[in-house]
Amino acid sequence: MASFSPLDWFRAASATPICRTALSSRPSLDEAVQDVVTSFGRHSEADLALVFVDTSYASDLPRLLPLLRQRLKASKWLGCAGGGVIGTTERGVATELEQTPALSVSLLNLPGAEIQTQALNTNALPDLDGPALRWQEWTGIDPDHCRSQIVLIDPTSSGINDLISGLDYAYPDAVRIGGIAGPHNAPHGSLLIDDGVVAGAVVCSIGGDWTMDAVVAQGCRPIGPVFAIEQVQRNVLLELSEGDRRASPVACLQRVLADLNEQEREKVRHSLFLGIERRELKLGPDGTNTATGAFLVRNLIGVDPSNGAVAVAERVRPGQNVQFHLREADASRQEALQLLRSAADHPAPAQFGLLMACLGRGNGLFGAPNGDVSLARQVMPELPVAGTFCNGEIGPVGGATHLHGYTACWGLLRHDPS
Repeated sequence: MASFSPLDWFRAASATPICRTALSSRPSLDEAVQDVVTSFGRHSEADLALVFVDTSYASDLPRLLPLLRQRLKASKWLGCAGGGVIGTTERGVATELEQTPALSVSLLNLPGAEIQTQALNTNALPDLDGPALRWQEWTGIDPDHCRSQIVLIDPTSSGINDLISGLDYAYPDAVRIGGIAGPHNAPHGSLLIDDGVVAGAVVCSIGGDWTMDAVVAQGCRPIGPVFAIEQVQRNVLLELSEGDRRASPVACLQRVLADLNEQEREKVRHSLFLGIERRELKLGPDGTNTATGAFLVRNLIGVDPSNGAVAVAERVRPGQNVQFHLREADASRQEALQLLRSAADHPAPAQFGLLMACLGRGNGLFGAPNGDVSLARQVMPELPVAGTFCNGEIGPVGGATHLHGYTACWGLLRHDPS
């Protein structure tokens, strides 16, 4: 297969996919807008414009899209404010800008794409027990032309998990990537669509000849054996088993800690999580169903010393497998690299990377700037990247979409007519 470089897009004809990116860290919104407009020059038309802006500009958010749309032309506009901005300069340098004013704009020309955008009022959601058609009518997105979705949610929204479950229900074959926008004190929402600012949620559906693959790096490594849940009340684990041995979750954890070194035991004090196995049935090439599993990492939120029970931030049930996990920088690097390398081994190369990263990642996790984008650039050196730092990341694990924390959720956009 012939090699492909995204740099060729700048020299391509209009019928060829083109991705142009610009990034500014000017302290005023007007200066930042002027920066990105100048970077694009005369090449300013697109099918989809993605805009990510730091909450430092929160009071100016209602002015942002009108200013950009005066100078740049795109059929659809979508974005949000976040606690930091991820973007790529016109020279191809991908950067994570944390705790500083920043504006990232990406203009995507996607021949053969079917793009739908909708703002959703999340105050009253359709019934999850009702028909999927009700959800499809509520979103206004045609499932026959939806292969992937970008989902951005305002931090003031209610029913966030129900919204994510409803979108899974209505569009079971679509991949969803997104996040919760950054909070601020201005009297309006954090989401950008068309030429306005809204609360609730916004969704961009991508279909036709284009799709988006998901890479969800949860930033943890497993420690100790896999346990089975024997007794549980909602989200409180009462008894676990390993083979014929049964014990309370605290007793099981004490056995795990005994096998760790001193440095690892110190990390457990503030970086311990629980992985809950999610299994997905996939149809194999021979027509048989194969079950694959992945661990959904969740916070531990309480311990009852009287009976050794542990509460976890997720509903669980007897029979599920669980495993303790430890969050650390090295594990985050290795996990992300492995997942990105696997995603890069695809006949259709990724042509744009949407990154929704947790506020707890970045410099705070890796001890240096550009932790996640530098990992992606090791695998895909010229991949244009844009996104934001979120208050919760949205991406699939084990065949269902979940709201995560401490996670990097990548959406890799590919031209894949098949």
